[in-house]
Amino acid sequence: RESSRQLRCWHDAGHDITVSVNVSAIQFRDDAFMEQLESILLTSGVRPEMLTIELTETLLMENARDSELMLNRMREMGLKVSVDDFGTGYSSLSYLKRFSVDELKIDRSFLNGIPQDKDNSAIVSAVIGMAHGLGLHVVAEGVEEEAQLTFLKQKHCHEFQGFLVSPPIPADKFTDLLERSRTGGWRAALV
Repeated sequence: RESSRQLRCWHDAGHDITVSVNVSAIQFRDDAFMEQLESILLTSGVRPEMLTIELTETLLMENARDSELMLNRMREMGLKVSVDDFGTGYSSLSYLKRFSVDELKIDRSFLNGIPQDKDNSAIVSAVIGMAHGLGLHVVAEGVEEEAQLTFLKQKHCHEFQGFLVSPPIPADKFTDLLERSRTGGWRAALV
């Protein structure tokens, strides 16, 4: 609810951005969750396509059939769905085809040491290539160094987040960051 309220404020101020919201297993399994989402969208006035719901692959796999139904309903509402911490769970790759998702977020643990770490570099390259092949948006989490960003750009990663841009900050400071981006400063999640 708070994320949607803040997003509406940013939209009203002329910032055409999307916001991703992590959803916990408790929230996702709550029978009233979908109705709450619908209510939040109605009361906030946020366009659903500007809100991304992030779910971990482990959460999605715990009850794959119910997860599939919930994801389909979210997509019908116009929400975007992201698989957070991709690569750290126990999912089957076949579920990427089956689940209705828009985005994969590469877990920060795979960014450690790239491009020098050949194993992590190979994993990140493979995930980006797979995501592209499936028509999914791909985001790298935990980017802290220019060398990591350069590697991700070369692999055509769509977005990144991490300390290279900014540590986690409260909404008012993020608003300042958005204002600076209008005048040529860093823009959040931009590759």
